[in-house]
Amino acid sequence: MATAGKDLSAYDKNQLPDASNMRIGLVVAEWNDDITENLFNGAHETLLDCGVDEDRIFRLNVPGSFELVYGAKHMQDTTYPIKDKGQKKRLDAIIVIGSVIRGETAHFDFVCQGVTQGIKDLNINDSRIPVIFCVLTDDTHVQSVDRSGGRHGNKGSEAAVAAIKMAAIKLDSL
Repeated sequence: MATAGKDLSAYDKNQLPDASNMRIGLVVAEWNDDITENLFNGAHETLLDCGVDEDRIFRLNVPGSFELVYGAKHMQDTTYPIKDKGQKKRLDAIIVIGSVIRGETAHFDFVCQGVTQGIKDLNINDSRIPVIFCVLTDDTHVQSVDRSGGRHGNKGSEAAVAAIKMAAIKLDSL
């Protein structure tokens, strides 16, 4: 396997765009919270490490992964305060964080497809703010643990890097 022994979440912050003025939203599903909190922590730590100020990171919790689409749309439509300025501004990127683990029914397929299509639609139909997909769709809880800070790195960190890159594209086009 080409990725054996490689940290899939490694990044070089010197190769990333300047994130110091970026405003990033995170929508976090509460279902499977042992996984989603690890993903959030990975994303949050990476954003801070890459220069995003704590007061420019905004979090919204939703009950489950299916509700991530509504949460992201809400964040796209909301303006957030600018510290010490008395003004509000839209976000530069949004990360949706969830975990769907396969069970014995078709529920897994419906939720995964609905969330994927919903986030795709937000990116196409409302291109003001890119939405980054950080929803694990694993067969087992062990696979989710491995991808949320375990042996396969932290997909939350990878989503944060993607958010910075996509926010830079957005900001460059203004």
